[in-house]
Amino acid sequence: MIPNVRLNLSSRPENVVLVRQVLRGLADTVGLDAIELNDISTAVTEACNNVVSHAYPDGEGPLEVELHASEDGLEVVVRDHGCGLSPQPEPAAEIGGIGLPVMAALAESVEFVSLSGGGTEVRMRFAASKVAALRDGDEALAYEAAPVSLLEPDDTVALTVGPPRLATEVLQRVLAALAARARFSTDRISNTQRLAQEIVAHIAHPVEANRLTIAVSVAPRELELTVGPLRVGSSLDGLAPTLDRFTDDHDVARAGSTEMLAMHLSEPAGR
Repeated sequence: MIPNVRLNLSSRPENVVLVRQVLRGLADTVGLDAIELNDISTAVTEACNNVVSHAYPDGEGPLEVELHASEDGLEVVVRDHGCGLSPQPEPAAEIGGIGLPVMAALAESVEFVSLSGGGTEVRMRFAASKVAALRDGDEALAYEAAPVSLLEPDDTVALTVGPPRLATEVLQRVLAALAARARFSTDRISNTQRLAQEIVAHIAHPVEANRLTIAVSVAPRELELTVGPLRVGSSLDGLAPTLDRFTDDHDVARAGSTEMLAMHLSEPAGR
């Protein structure tokens, strides 16, 4: 089963906020109530914080988060490639938060899987019947992960999400958070959200199994975005006016049998 959301992040504290934004987008898409969202968000945040605090003693490393919708509910996978986490209960003070026992209390089940190359997968399942509406049909089997080029450099945030109605809610929240991190103005943040909405609305059927991948690099007053993989010829067909309005520059590059849409957004100095 392929994930409805796949996040590739660096294990920085500020990136945990992006995971919470993804969960809010999921909640708004399917209509999770406040209690369901709080339980899921609290448990997932704790798992991510544990990766940030403990998985890489010598610095940063990959933080990967996946969300899988099924008839049985929502499965969330939080993965690191560091020294891993112990499934044994530990005092909350030692793991930097509410503690692993509370994760177990909030989820229907929690499973710890040691990875052969090092690191840990924490698999949490939550009872959230409404997420079944996000399940894919057999066409999802054609899905392949985003090209490696979208996941570089190491500080790039890469997000693969679908179907489109979920992508709309998730992307505008994630891009707004990243625009705020880049110190964009309120108006520019709003325009970034509008750009996300327009892109997803225009590209209603991404090439691979109804999924869209966006990679974002953040610098002071600048965002670099890459979107794909897209069908050849689809990137600018009817979308050029939106790109001219909401981006400073854009370009399309071929990548095998698909296209990648690259965009540059900036906040002028002095605003």
